[in-house]
Amino acid sequence: MAQYKSARGSSRPAPRRADGAVRAGRTKKVAATVDQPTAPRDLTPAQIRFLRGQAHDLKALLQIGGKGLTDAVVAEVDLALEHHELIKVKVAAEDRDARDAMIAALAERSGAALVQRIGHVAILYRASKDKRQIVLPRA
Repeated sequence: MAQYKSARGSSRPAPRRADGAVRAGRTKKVAATVDQPTAPRDLTPAQIRFLRGQAHDLKALLQIGGKGLTDAVVAEVDLALEHHELIKVKVAAEDRDARDAMIAALAERSGAALVQRIGHVAILYRASKDKRQIVLPRA
């Protein structure tokens, strides 16, 4: 028999309908505790808002120029993300489609989440493996 935790805290068997299915009632959902998302793309809208607020005062750390997205640029973005977790990158491509493709490729190759893109500037986030500085809100 299914057990549930009521809003008042008592445990008792879940109420059932005549057909045997568990009746929906006022139950408190017990969620698994997760500190950080498992993949960078699992950011919730509240976490994205939080990260956008944190990035507001940041200056662009890196600039991608005429040579485009090279292995050296990706390595530098990896180092910056490991150290800062949240960075702004400025992309100098003139064509909007080329800029979008370059930013998407950079986020994919670095394993980071694209938090926001405005014009030539993109905000990338990836939690540090060694020491986390930014604590994301849960929901």
